[in-house]
Amino acid sequence: MSGVPGVPGVPVDVLLRRIDPEVPVPVRAHPGDAGYDLVTTEAAELAPGRRAVLPTGISLALPDGYAAFVHPRSGLAARCGVALVNSPGTVDAGYRGEIKVIVINLDPEESVRFERYDRVAQLVVQRVEAVRFHEVAELPGSARADGGFGSSGGHAGAHHSYALKGQ
Repeated sequence: MSGVPGVPGVPVDVLLRRIDPEVPVPVRAHPGDAGYDLVTTEAAELAPGRRAVLPTGISLALPDGYAAFVHPRSGLAARCGVALVNSPGTVDAGYRGEIKVIVINLDPEESVRFERYDRVAQLVVQRVEAVRFHEVAELPGSARADGGFGSSGGHAGAHHSYALKGQ
């Protein structure tokens, strides 16, 4: 293995086990893409509003200090109304089980069919830092302060009951 964890521009080596011997190793669609395509190893049909847990046929051993995040595929969302229930899904470095993807069909009328080896999500591997939390009575000030949901504006229709005061 040649990857040196944490060195910019040097690929990080990740151990992969194929649970399904025919499943393709995840690849990026284009050079420079962040996500590696994950496929399902089982066919499934989701009626409107239904969800399913789709197996990917792979498990990983990530280096310490790394995690993998399962993200949705924008094309599935745009064309079919498919989303991931827990997005992104987190794969911790110590997890050795099969990576599975929880999908939901948000289309109100049409069913969605997945065939074996259809791309269902993308996997992004990232370095994650260990932190120490220090409890304090007050936090230091910042320009944003406690402005949260919608506080930066940007949407003319954001005048719902949950909108922040002053909007």
